[in-house]
Amino acid sequence: QVHLVESGGGLVQAGGSLRLSCAASGRTFSSYAMGWFRQAPGKERELVAAISWSGGDTYYTDSVKGRFTISRDNAKNTVYLQMNSLKPEDTAVYYCAAARTLTTIKSPNYWGQGTQVTVSS
Repeated sequence: QVHLVESGGGLVQAGGSLRLSCAASGRTFSSYAMGWFRQAPGKERELVAAISWSGGDTYYTDSVKGRFTISRDNAKNTVYLQMNSLKPEDTAVYYCAAARTLTTIKSPNYWGQGTQVTVSS
């Protein structure tokens, strides 16, 4: 069992930065691939970024490439999403998720409760 708790969301102006954190409980965190999803009002939830258990492989959706960076610290059971050059269209609830492998990250085994990110223009 993995319990995920996100933090770091908030209100920021366009062009600003935020860093989201996802703290995981459970001794098996380091064996899971991790992902960040987001869901804007009226839109489907989408995968934003993902990282393999070792951190050696990462994935980004096209709209955030070059602006967002996913990383993890297995010693701290935490995964991060550094978001730079934020745009109003990045406004959404951001969710952390865990999956057995990077290839199954779009169907994760565990979800966090979400954290709101709002980017003002």
